[in-house]
Amino acid sequence: MITYKELAEKIQDRTGFRTKVRLHHWIGATLGRVVHEAHRRGDPPLTALVVHSDDGMVGTGYREVLEVAGEPPVEDVLEREQHAADARLACYRRFGATLPPDGGVPALAPRYQAAIERRRERIEKSLRVCDRCFVQLPATGVCDSCG
Repeated sequence: MITYKELAEKIQDRTGFRTKVRLHHWIGATLGRVVHEAHRRGDPPLTALVVHSDDGMVGTGYREVLEVAGEPPVEDVLEREQHAADARLACYRRFGATLPPDGGVPALAPRYQAAIERRRERIEKSLRVCDRCFVQLPATGVCDSCG
């Protein structure tokens, strides 16, 4: 994967064109062209490899990948990230990345995956109930009613 910022720097270095225009004002149009060209060639969506530096997730512009492929829009962040994870794996397979013997599995951005796991743990902890009275247990894990 590569961050939007890293990609922007590489584009400017390789082309020799420099701009002081903020990244978010031009990178989307550039990646839009990549989406269309990859689709025309029959390649997986390369833009799935471009992620935000803070959370490792694709941007909202990823919706263009779905539009070009004729797929319905995805509003749910997890669903969008899962689609991008599938697309990244397809890119790795198509372009010869070194993969584990089993061929690899789609992976969410590590920070996003960690946030999902923390949320899941919180929910699981908060859903513990007393075996006797079926009241939700407090953080101590000891039932206030049954002791």
